Amino acid sequence: MVTTRCLALQWSETVTSAAVLSLHTSPLALAGVGDSGGMNVYVRELAGALGRAGVTVRVFTRRWSDDLPERVVVEPGVEVVHVAAGPVGLAKEALPPIVSEFADGVADELLRASADVLHANYWLSAVAGHELKHRLDLPLVSTFHTLARVKADSGDPEPAARVQAETMVVGCCDAICASNTVEATQLVDLYGADPSRIEIAPPGVDRAYFSPGDHLGARRALGLDDHPIVLFVGRIQPLKGPTVAVEALAAVKNPDARLIVVGGPSGSEGVGEWNRVQQAVRQHQLADRVSFVDAQPHHILSTYYRAADVVVVPSRSESFGLVALEAAACGRPVVGAAVGGLRTLVEHGHTGYLVDSRDPLEFATRLDDLIDHPARAEAMGRAAANLAAGFSWSTTAGRLRRMYSDLAARTLVRC
Repeated sequence: MVTTRCLALQWSETVTSAAVLSLHTSPLALAGVGDSGGMNVYVRELAGALGRAGVTVRVFTRRWSDDLPERVVVEPGVEVVHVAAGPVGLAKEALPPIVSEFADGVADELLRASADVLHANYWLSAVAGHELKHRLDLPLVSTFHTLARVKADSGDPEPAARVQAETMVVGCCDAICASNTVEATQLVDLYGADPSRIEIAPPGVDRAYFSPGDHLGARRALGLDDHPIVLFVGRIQPLKGPTVAVEALAAVKNPDARLIVVGGPSGSEGVGEWNRVQQAVRQHQLADRVSFVDAQPHHILSTYYRAADVVVVPSRSESFGLVALEAAACGRPVVGAAVGGLRTLVEHGHTGYLVDSRDPLEFATRLDDLIDHPARAEAMGRAAANLAAGFSWSTTAGRLRRMYSDLAARTLVRC
């Protein structure tokens, strides 16, 4: 376990602008489509919260379509800038060679209108941010969202070049944002990060959308009947475990239980995982019990959470687990894998269950418990909503603004 600092500085006006780097995916993209997911939500919501806290934010993302405007004002003080870097149709796996080109485009922008701090999201942006830090003499903050060595430990190996790049950037970051103490410990143990430069800044949840609501009303809105509903929300890729969700449903004892899968294929393995999911549906004769729904606008997901009886999150790894937090905020118990940030979001036996296994039968046992005992599920859902009330984007933005201001007064870390 690593102990991290909690900044307690007086509110400072030193930092008034931030350049947020999100190279491979845009906060304007629909989460659950392609490579868009929880990170999109993080960047979009955090940028808005920082803007409302008085920090002018420019989010720099790669131009992925020819018809995109150069700039999009999202809300007062928050702008998305599309940077030309490489052909528009590049897959995420093909992006490493254009990182320097992306950094050049961001540098041109910052030379015209500077920023007080760089905040990179994901390892590709962190590499670009590392270049920019030394070219422009700006402090660099990185949020990695996922870590290659953690993914490798869970069966999802990444290229050695990514591991090397993450290690280099971790050593030169002026601050690293971790979502929780689990991720902070991973940064120290696996990458040798300096604990004094790690800041715990958990994502938040927008309770204007994600809050307990009318269960039956949500079902009527979605055209659902009174069958028990298990919900999976996420991209269709091996990392997120949708096949485990389908096979768990097949093992659930209640034959009336249904599974709704919200999301689409993602990444180089997305189509293969989609095919495996479909094969599992056919093998277990679940065609009338599993429904597939395209990725939904973020605020619409709250209706799906409220309509569900339980939300399943069988990921191989999760640095945080935003789906689990959103489900909890809507008053729904979660059956999640005992990995990463899920271990800090799901209180086993109190707000849901953690499963320390990839065995669908283990997930089915926990799903059975909640489906067969609605009163228990309801009590866990209330406890989950209480837990989620402690997470807000405004709190995260306030912590980051204080951290940015602190960095502006420090000597920059050098490689």
